[in-house]
Amino acid sequence: MSGRWIVKTEPSSYSWATLEREGRTAWDGVRNAQALIHLRAMRTGDPVLVYHSGADKALVGLARVARGPYPDPAAGDPKLVAVDLAAERPLGRPVTLAAIKASGKFPGLALVRQGRLSVLPVSAVEWKGLMKLAGE
Repeated sequence: MSGRWIVKTEPSSYSWATLEREGRTAWDGVRNAQALIHLRAMRTGDPVLVYHSGADKALVGLARVARGPYPDPAAGDPKLVAVDLAAERPLGRPVTLAAIKASGKFPGLALVRQGRLSVLPVSAVEWKGLMKLAGE
């Protein structure tokens, strides 16, 4: 089963521009139990929207899962996992959280309902709507 995802990052720690420059990275360091459930559900090839938290609060780029879940090598705890993400391209235009909320079309979107989670699922309908807001 293929999923669609949003991953959140603080751009001062790791930005979309860094992922674009590096091309691929291990998405690790996730500790929240619910976010880990989502991370474990990711499969190679799944599309991922990258969201800048902090001051930006916007979806900024499109990536793919390049490697599915594996034990987080930095954690030393088999319950903690990482995935590898590969950058694809920046979105046609950033999609701010304010624009998502103002549209009124995403009441069930995890980004709106569970804003503190760092890994979030996105339904097919939500994905299509977000991509439309991004000019895709």
